[in-house]
Amino acid sequence: MDAFHARGWFEEPKPQNAVEHGIGTQNMLQLTPNAGIKPFSRIFNWGNIFPYVAQVVRSEKFDYRQVTEIVHNDVVFKHAIKQAAEQTLREQRYAKNGHRLLGRSISGDKDEEEDAKEGISYQQILRKQEQRAITILQEMGSTLNNYLLAFTSWLLYKLLPCFLSGVVTNTKQIEMLKNASNRAPDTPLIFVPLHRSHLDYIMVTFILTNNDIRSPLVAAGNNLQIPVFGSLLRGLGAFFIKRKIDPVEGKKDVLYRAALHLYLTHALKQGHNVEFFIEGGRTRTGKPCMPKGGILSVIVSAFMDGSIPDALLVPVSVNYERLVDGNFVREQKGEKKVPETFKKAISGIWKTLNSSYGLMRIDFNEPYSIRELVNSYNKIALEDGSAKLYKPAAKTLQHSQSTSSLYGTDVVCEEHRNLIESISRQVVFDCAAATSVMSTNALAFLLLTRYRNGADEQLIAAALDDLRNSLSGCKDLGFSGESSHIVAYACDLLGKGLVTRTRDENGRVFIRPVSTVESYIELGYYSNMLTPHFALSSILMTTFHALLPSTNLPDNVADHATATGVTRKKLIDTALENCLVYRYEFILNKPTQVLEQMLQHQLDDLLISGFLRRPEVDESENQASTRRFAHNLGLELDEDEIEANEYKLEAADMLFLSKETLEQQRFMCEVLAPFASTYLAVAQALQILHRSSMLESEFINFVINDLSNKVKNGSCAYAESISTDSVRNCLKLLEKWSVIEVCNQRGMRLISLNTLYEMSRDSLNTIVKKIEAVMPRFNKGHFSQETNAQ
Repeated sequence: MDAFHARGWFEEPKPQNAVEHGIGTQNMLQLTPNAGIKPFSRIFNWGNIFPYVAQVVRSEKFDYRQVTEIVHNDVVFKHAIKQAAEQTLREQRYAKNGHRLLGRSISGDKDEEEDAKEGISYQQILRKQEQRAITILQEMGSTLNNYLLAFTSWLLYKLLPCFLSGVVTNTKQIEMLKNASNRAPDTPLIFVPLHRSHLDYIMVTFILTNNDIRSPLVAAGNNLQIPVFGSLLRGLGAFFIKRKIDPVEGKKDVLYRAALHLYLTHALKQGHNVEFFIEGGRTRTGKPCMPKGGILSVIVSAFMDGSIPDALLVPVSVNYERLVDGNFVREQKGEKKVPETFKKAISGIWKTLNSSYGLMRIDFNEPYSIRELVNSYNKIALEDGSAKLYKPAAKTLQHSQSTSSLYGTDVVCEEHRNLIESISRQVVFDCAAATSVMSTNALAFLLLTRYRNGADEQLIAAALDDLRNSLSGCKDLGFSGESSHIVAYACDLLGKGLVTRTRDENGRVFIRPVSTVESYIELGYYSNMLTPHFALSSILMTTFHALLPSTNLPDNVADHATATGVTRKKLIDTALENCLVYRYEFILNKPTQVLEQMLQHQLDDLLISGFLRRPEVDESENQASTRRFAHNLGLELDEDEIEANEYKLEAADMLFLSKETLEQQRFMCEVLAPFASTYLAVAQALQILHRSSMLESEFINFVINDLSNKVKNGSCAYAESISTDSVRNCLKLLEKWSVIEVCNQRGMRLISLNTLYEMSRDSLNTIVKKIEAVMPRFNKGHFSQETNAQ
């Protein structure tokens, strides 16, 4: 019996929602495949009466070996302890005697006598480092075990239905994971989810455990080491790592780095699956964050040095109809994050159990092996004529120091940095592309890009139909049913704090977003799940309108090709430059894809959809092309014919405005407009850095306050542009462009203008203009004509 659905006699059936999850999916909260297991040993099968107990008892149990002791006894770890002790000894000598003693050897009778006079003892330092090593491993190590997995699974079966209407997975994806695990039992599965909620930690484990797949060790931030809950997470597979590995800026914590590296390596060698969040922390904006390749570099290194034969990376996409953790409005407005505490956790759980959050959707994407990834990148390197190939080779950790290494020893060679970055960006891209669209994502996206002032419910339902059609075959939808029901359902989930529904005299329902900064920022979180999908199209449309002349143009556009058209080449070239502005905001293409080709493909889609149009090619143009070809063969043609032919061939490459879809073009430009507004505010704020440096945190607060004032006075139409994350991403871009310099002083980040821009304020205008190029021109050109017409 592949799937047996059962509920105990003591449970009341839950009412079905009007909106169901997508086709080919299953709700894990109603699925207990092991409860009705056959053949039965007795006629009476207690699993039918107590399905959840039977499910957790009969689920397959695995041998989860502890690796802490193995790491502690590792020769490399002992060397790291000694290295840390020597580093501390040098620091103490320097503190006592200054530079003149730095060249002394670590050991020696004479040195020991001098150290004793100064109150320095190498043996005492070594013992402290050994004790610290034990403490690090104790705080880091997981205690994953079958008993706690079984109990937690049963508890989740009981508690999750209190606030979730379903935990939805795809049946084929689960079978794919089982097959991958069975085909290569010695190859670890590396689950790499995008991070949205604290609930992510246990939900992947819950699904895998109840589908008889080995549960992973999960990398968790040490901020979750709170009483009770920290121990619970540790027993469910969490191993805790520091948010900041090196406490002192510019000084590597060799011992901690070695402990983390060896813990992961030995876990993989012992057959553990691993899960880590490649973004580092939870997304505050709803869209994927730029990847952090630290843990991935250890896994790749384990393959490269032969510790493991291969590993299968499994991108995991997680989405919620309503975010269980609440919102991140405070942090986006520049306020400090409230740290996790036991009291806060209890309060959050109680509030969650008495709320409704709709569906949770988890998608497991097709695994790809690290071995095949390395081979594919080597193939690309060979095609590009590069000699930089990545070849697995046995090597030790001690043989050299690496400034680019994650853990201070030779964990990641310099030549592998690009490989790690390429793999991590591909994982994030694939995760984002495979994330299912939930009902709240679709509604928030429509409200922020089309109906910021609200609209009739039937009009929004019709727009949802159009959106579903455009996403068909590209994105998986986490809902099904009539669009009108979906809109009403999503409004209820988002709540009155974000969306209002009013009925007029004629009985028509009018839906509008709540007009507060906080509601727009939170709606932006849900909307941004769809933003990466439309990012390239939005860049193309914004670029196209920026290249068009802003003067009033005649209605018959086709007769004025040179005045109203944009050549395809110019559009693509300019769009490529504009894409660079968002290099730290979006991953627009995988490393194996060429961005120009993707833009060409998106442009073709815009032409097919009627957003742009080509000129009509008639027979005379074909004849002109033929005559030009004859001229190239040496046949004589007069100069007038040649000029006419060149003009017509150039006109054939022109792209023209389609006034019939002008409203839809505006919607497409609105997709990235909030991000462009944030970037423009950052560029304009650079003036305050003229001849003075500033703390990065103070500069961010200045920009956020400036944006808040602009939203209040109406000069910025997008309240969701108030985003500390986007401000930070823009600062990374400006640092990449060498506009600003960032330096660390006593743990504080100071930013200042680069010398070139420091000398002249006018030079900053070029940066402002560069950012303005990605701003939609809604008050100029054809959009202004549209506004006047309305």
